[in-house]
Amino acid sequence: MTETALTLFGRKVVGGRAEGHALVTTQAIAGWGGIDPLTGTIIEKEHELFGVSFAGKVLVFPGAKGSSSWSAFFHTTRLAGVNPKALVFTRTTTRVALGAAVLRVPSVTDLVQNPLSHIKTGDWVEVDGDRGKITAVRRTETALASEGAADRRTRYVIT
Repeated sequence: MTETALTLFGRKVVGGRAEGHALVTTQAIAGWGGIDPLTGTIIEKEHELFGVSFAGKVLVFPGAKGSSSWSAFFHTTRLAGVNPKALVFTRTTTRVALGAAVLRVPSVTDLVQNPLSHIKTGDWVEVDGDRGKITAVRRTETALASEGAADRRTRYVIT
């Protein structure tokens, strides 16, 4: 199997390593009025991910919006066991930085390239917060169908 890796580098916010399926949005996420902290579901009606849960996913998004309670709402998702596995965001604010800290999940920001342009929902993403490194793996449905290999993946590298 030939693979090519998509690797993005940025700045550590919270260290550690996590991996999982990406949930990507181009819209900022609100805490109060934007998420249900007991289910990890986006409840803001105008949001492109309305009704979608980020529980157990690698959340790739621009950043936080709204009140200073953002971190409290995301902290509640951790207490409820429905938090994202990792955060990758493009705009650093005190809200999202504090939210990452209270979530205690690997978090990376200030990436050299825009992750919203390269990572798609469903991609398998590995976040190495200590090194500020993001690796994304995109499943190729054509390869899956033609070769019958349920675990076949293609990696993309951007340097």
